[in-house]
Amino acid sequence: MFESEEINSLIKRYRLEEDLEHVIIPFPDKNERCYLLKRKFMRIAYPGGYYVDYPLTEIIEATIRYPDISLSEALYLLHKEME
Repeated sequence: MFESEEINSLIKRYRLEEDLEHVIIPFPDKNERCYLLKRKFMRIAYPGGYYVDYPLTEIIEATIRYPDISLSEALYLLHKEME
């Protein structure tokens, strides 16, 4: 299990749920939840055989800000905002 102040801050800010192994993002309007393993990074594999390891904080932010699109697209938009 991975713990960090940044993750705990996001959980409090967005009123997320958690258990020992997951950060849980509820989507009330869809009656669904997204379970993310508490790990330092999450690997996203792209076509062409390459991959990128994203920090869990970015995965959480992208999932919350853009819940209706794919995670890879959401991460792209999040990074464009950060520029």
